[in-house]
Amino acid sequence: MNIVIPMAGMGKRMRPHTLTIPKPLIPIAGKPIVERLCEDIVEVCEEKVDEISFIIGDFGKEVEQMLIDIAHRLNARGKIYYQEEPLGTAHAILCAKESLKGKVTVAFADTLFDAGFKLNTQRDGIIWTHKVKDPSAFGVVKKNSNGTIAGFVEKPKEFVSNEAIIGIYYFLDGENLRNELQYLIDNNINKQGEYQLTDALQNMLDKGLEFITNDVREWLDCGNKNATVNTNQRILELKKDKETLVSKEITTNNSKIISPCYIANGAQIINSEIGPYVSIGENTIITSSHIANAIIQNNSSLLDVKTSNSMIGSNTIIEGTTQELSIGDYSEIKQ
Repeated sequence: MNIVIPMAGMGKRMRPHTLTIPKPLIPIAGKPIVERLCEDIVEVCEEKVDEISFIIGDFGKEVEQMLIDIAHRLNARGKIYYQEEPLGTAHAILCAKESLKGKVTVAFADTLFDAGFKLNTQRDGIIWTHKVKDPSAFGVVKKNSNGTIAGFVEKPKEFVSNEAIIGIYYFLDGENLRNELQYLIDNNINKQGEYQLTDALQNMLDKGLEFITNDVREWLDCGNKNATVNTNQRILELKKDKETLVSKEITTNNSKIISPCYIANGAQIINSEIGPYVSIGENTIITSSHIANAIIQNNSSLLDVKTSNSMIGSNTIIEGTTQELSIGDYSEIKQ
């Protein structure tokens, strides 16, 4: 099994947090989004993952090494590909054409999930979905009477299906996927200059392949600040009995920690109440503060701060404020 992760986007909806780091590397409960995504796919697949490929922009060698290390931690080879122009989902996946062979899972790196199923890797293809109340805002699948997929509709104005496509796809034959993607490029089949994966999927269905859906129990978005803070909350809930979330290498003094929280090595919590649903990075110092439902990254300092539903970057200094915050790296607020 190979996993292919397209993640070359700029993450503009997540600014200022993506000005210094790609969105998929923002930590959620102490691990980058893309690492949690890969871990959960490996668990669902129940078979050996040989290679994890990351399709990126010009993110720099440090980021590339971080991605290679994520693959290694999952006992897989890591490989880096580049998408130099934003030409759509099909184009992005085809940038990793050398890795489109054998069984392949493609996962776009802006979503997490709680699956509730194990993948049947003998099917031609599986589109991961989630049932939503308002399908008009999503791409959805429509089905045949036997439960296989008949086609795809983007943001339907009239009800077609409530099974929204979450951006994770399994293919039994990676080479066939590659050929269908290449066909779109070679024949200039695009929409407003972008080559779409759903066009390749429809071609496969028209040729007789049978795709089914697997419906995830929970679909967790990381598209903006509020969604990411909510996802951090849900991941803490889901992982609290499976991972050690609070390091033994922290300092607490006259403080209360309300679980679940993630607190990394070197953090100091002094005269403060932390939690629930707070993630705190390495060497961050929090003094005389009350923090709930928030993500705070590494090497930051908070003094006399009361906040919730907040994201705070690394190397920040915040003093004397009571408000919801969305602050990027190397920022300073003093009141």
